[in-house]
Amino acid sequence: MHDDSAPDGPVGFLLGLIEDEDAARVRRRIGRPQPVTPQATPGWGSPGALRAHCSWWTQTPVPSSMLLWVLQEDDPELNAVVWRHVSADDAMRRAIVHGIPHGPGRTHAVRVAEPLSRNDEPPVPGSFSLFGLVGALRAATTMKPARQAASMVLGTPGWQAVAGADAERPLPGYTRWALSVRPDCPPELRARFGSHAKFTHRLRQAGVIDGPARYATEWRPADRVLRVLALGRTLFPTRLCEAEDALRPLVRAHLGGREDAWAVLAQLVGNYHGTVPELVVMAGAIA
Repeated sequence: MHDDSAPDGPVGFLLGLIEDEDAARVRRRIGRPQPVTPQATPGWGSPGALRAHCSWWTQTPVPSSMLLWVLQEDDPELNAVVWRHVSADDAMRRAIVHGIPHGPGRTHAVRVAEPLSRNDEPPVPGSFSLFGLVGALRAATTMKPARQAASMVLGTPGWQAVAGADAERPLPGYTRWALSVRPDCPPELRARFGSHAKFTHRLRQAGVIDGPARYATEWRPADRVLRVLALGRTLFPTRLCEAEDALRPLVRAHLGGREDAWAVLAQLVGNYHGTVPELVVMAGAIA
């Protein structure tokens, strides 16, 4: 994965987790440039600059939960980035067109920095037009119509209607699965749909992640994870602190200001297939 978000990509992200003086010294020692923030980039605030900056990322498949973290910023420019992303599904694009907010506690409509209208909305399934939301969810007997019906669940009112319908009478299995792999499915409702190991594995395959901290510590390869997190400082800054908090103690304990350990990490990261914690511990041990 190419990374335009920082001059030194994955190593730079981790260097941001130690003391500034130590980070500056390590950068000089291993030949890494000082970080450049998006805010310091000329023209960053101009219309469309963010989308142009992230154009490569929109063509890179990512876990669906990552797009939800971006949408939770409720930012018109970031919504436009998600709209263009190859991993965005009908439910996400429908929510963007309708201005559905995703940030906790937010209720105001969110515009998008694109000339979008309801005509750009993904097709409304016929079952929804005939039976309404709950009726369409109950009518689904295969995965395709279940996914189509699930894409019509919009915002908090939609999820409340789903929870009420399932409590009254359990929804069909395909519908439950299609709803559970929506990254914005409320955790308590997803837990009601299933919790066994096979169910959890399928959620992971669908790209549903229980927060940036789990992504930072459990997903692999480390190089890709760190490049995504580096871009997260632009795309999902509100949620990124969860990943930083999860990694910071480990980075400081095993790497800290040790220049030799950082040199080893810089050599390993590009070809390392394990998780970020495994990489950090190994670099520290080798040094």
